[in-house]
Amino acid sequence: MTTTALTLAAAWPSEADGGVRPVMVEADGSGGDLMMRFGLPSAPSLLDVAAAVGKPHPGSLLGAVSELPFGVRVVAAVPGRRPCTEAVRLLADEGGRRVLLGEGGDQGAVLLDVGRIGQDTEPLLQVADQVVLVARGGAEPLTHVSAYGLKTEAYGGRLTLAVVGPCPYPADEIAESLAFEHVVFLPWDGKAVAAMNRRRAGRLRTTGFRVMPLMAAACKLARKLADCREQKATVTEVETQRRLVPVAGDEGVPSWARR
Repeated sequence: MTTTALTLAAAWPSEADGGVRPVMVEADGSGGDLMMRFGLPSAPSLLDVAAAVGKPHPGSLLGAVSELPFGVRVVAAVPGRRPCTEAVRLLADEGGRRVLLGEGGDQGAVLLDVGRIGQDTEPLLQVADQVVLVARGGAEPLTHVSAYGLKTEAYGGRLTLAVVGPCPYPADEIAESLAFEHVVFLPWDGKAVAAMNRRRAGRLRTTGFRVMPLMAAACKLARKLADCREQKATVTEVETQRRLVPVAGDEGVPSWARR
């Protein structure tokens, strides 16, 4: 799951969100992997974001961002279940979700790596623009997907199943069996994974010749997610403008109504 989230962040369309790069948040209650993998400092981290949730002015999520060698911005979680479980619980509260969404004028996507689906992460899934469930392509992993008991109709087209690695089943058969509206395939690409695990600086090619198979597939999925997010933002803005009735003498739009 973490590798998929990093790949999507690296493949995010450069023209989306006004050119603002996304931030990947390691919101996994079982603990993080990125600090150990890339030798990141223990602070800032997910714990700093969670600690700021209850403050009157929690500040920007960007204050806890670290830069990975291949150009992806992340908020890393510390290793260890106990502190991360509590941090994710705080982020899933109303105050935490407000920190993740940012202020009204903020731009940029936030990609959450929530690990396994559970009660603590359910509030985050409910407010997400799009939800991507990642599974291997064999019969056993796909059967486990059905065991989650996700009511796909409740997501209103926001749910995508990303099948990683070889899979003997076509997308339409998986979609029908598991009641998923969107099913995509991501190839298992050892070279791309190795490139993302290097500690020396280097970009992952997403355009032109010799784009690695995983990056090519991730670019298609990232563009789909970005387009759906932009369409939702446009609809929300139109609906908000219809609902707002300006008070005489006010100038402009209040900050809470800006998107």
